[in-house]
Amino acid sequence: MWTQRIKTGLVTTTAAAALLLLAACGPSPSPSGTSSAPPTSSTPSASATSSSPSATATTTPSPSATATSAAPAAPALCKAASLSAVTDPTGGGAAGSVYEKLILTNTGAAPCVLEGFAGVSLTADANGEPIGEPATRETTTPVTKIELAPGKSAWAEIRYTQAGNYGDCTKVPAAGFRIYPPNDTASLFIPETHDACSNAGIKLLTITAFQAV
Repeated sequence: MWTQRIKTGLVTTTAAAALLLLAACGPSPSPSGTSSAPPTSSTPSASATSSSPSATATTTPSPSATATSAAPAAPALCKAASLSAVTDPTGGGAAGSVYEKLILTNTGAAPCVLEGFAGVSLTADANGEPIGEPATRETTTPVTKIELAPGKSAWAEIRYTQAGNYGDCTKVPAAGFRIYPPNDTASLFIPETHDACSNAGIKLLTITAFQAV
């Protein structure tokens, strides 16, 4: 009977030992409530790049605002080719002298400048040489710069002294006045008969500076 109990106890002990060995060799259970999936983040990756265009705009520089246009050219001097000449004899006379206005008019298409004294002489004809002395400048009238627009005029005063006032005058008939505009070597002719003195030293003419009309 004791032998039977011993055998039973050994069997029981052996079975218990086998169960313990199997339990030790099996897989360990996962901790309760722990997910095996890796954590996810809702924050975008810092390495992500935007496909939208750059916010910095590149502009083309505008032309410089300091550009200036060239200044217009100053009017040229009035020349005989763009002038007409007449005399106005209504100035009267006194003590053997006759006063007339010499009037020059701009017949050109552009403004021109008239300044100073004309050269004036008596001449035999439109193409002839001057007779006697040229006009003496009368400086009591100040010289001014006159800009003549097309069609505008300026005037100077001519005084003609009668040739008969000079006993030693060698008289020569003159057909008119030869007029040289200031600073010009070309001339204009005004038909107007007078007696001239062909001998030197007798001055029959004086001329003032031009004035605006």
